[in-house]
Amino acid sequence: MMTNRRINPSRMGAREVRDAIAAGRLTAEAVAHACLTRIAERESAVGAWAHLDREKTLATARALDLATQRGPLHGVPIAVKDLLDTVDFPTECGTSIFRGRRPAADAAAVALARAAGALVLGKTVTTEFATYHPGKTANPHDLARTPGGSSSGSAAAVADRMAPLAFGTQTAGSVIRPAAFCGVVGFKPSFGAIPRAGAKALSDSLDTIGVMARSVDDVALFSSVLTGRAAFDWPSPSAAPIIGLRLTLPGAPSPSDATLRLIEAAARRCEARGATLRPVALPAGFERLAEAHKIVMAYEAAGALAYERLTHRAALSPALAALLDEGAAIDPASYDAAREDGARIGAEAALALDGLDAVLAPAALDEAPLGLDATGDPVFCRPWTLLQLPCLTLPIGRGPHDMPIGGQLVASPRGDARLLAVARFVEAALS
Repeated sequence: MMTNRRINPSRMGAREVRDAIAAGRLTAEAVAHACLTRIAERESAVGAWAHLDREKTLATARALDLATQRGPLHGVPIAVKDLLDTVDFPTECGTSIFRGRRPAADAAAVALARAAGALVLGKTVTTEFATYHPGKTANPHDLARTPGGSSSGSAAAVADRMAPLAFGTQTAGSVIRPAAFCGVVGFKPSFGAIPRAGAKALSDSLDTIGVMARSVDDVALFSSVLTGRAAFDWPSPSAAPIIGLRLTLPGAPSPSDATLRLIEAAARRCEARGATLRPVALPAGFERLAEAHKIVMAYEAAGALAYERLTHRAALSPALAALLDEGAAIDPASYDAAREDGARIGAEAALALDGLDAVLAPAALDEAPLGLDATGDPVFCRPWTLLQLPCLTLPIGRGPHDMPIGGQLVASPRGDARLLAVARFVEAALS
């Protein structure tokens, strides 16, 4: 087995792994072995994984080493949130209702990753049906704190160097918040940019597949493969970006002092590198978007999980049962009004974002909270998710308890490629 004496492959990013395998400095088997060793060392404490099969994964890696055709992710290990179907691992969606469920096919996004040469290490823990009831995962920076949710295991696995890339999904804040809490880069692209077929549905107009990595470059690489959009993998912008600065959102609680200071400091670092900062005037009614998001999510979840609600209610957590009951009680007129309100305010918000490359705002209220019985408040993600806008979080510093705090970049509709370029600029300004 070939190894790299200078660096443990589990510490390498996706591009480093791919390039080292292509150059013959590493094998896919060596990389997989390093990641599985790291998992064995840390999994009992972090609890990031729902399903693993060491021998199957190593056998698949050996097959990749023998393959003559090589894609842009050849040999790169990935973690798959246990909400996306996989033909070779169970998909249980964080519930006993689907214990041992074996899908007949991969989710579309997983199939695209495998076609590009990626190696699926296993399935990562999700909260129950990607909602509120947490799984076993702890934050690798402090095991007494939540990793966020619902993509808990994916964020923890990437942060703890168990895998360089991971899938997440977001219906409220389930990519951005856990990535921020765990100190990694999380990207929720525009709604529908990554195909959702084979992912367990929760809310048809909100569910979005996203990705996590330890650098913006790796997020861009993974996203470009999954979307077929080479523009997502653009190099850094030649011109300094125009960044809108928004420290608070109308109607949302105020972020912690530490979060506000770090957002402001990040903005000033960007300005020192040549970025232009502008205040963002959000449209009247923006404060209603968080509540409109809750109505849409609850109503659509009651429909998407109708089988589980009507047939397996006793297996649902009290929190999920309450959400589904709430959604089932919402009349269609109220749901329609929430959708229409979101569309109208969203059109006005798009005008407010016109001329900006991205908006810099908090990803969450504060550091990851203490305790593993909840996953934190998604209030700073709800409006942008309802508006189906591309969002990205990256680490901007540490809070008073030495926990990561993330900044969130938001772009105008379908501004994904530019958002990734701006994120590279911000990452470089902070490094």
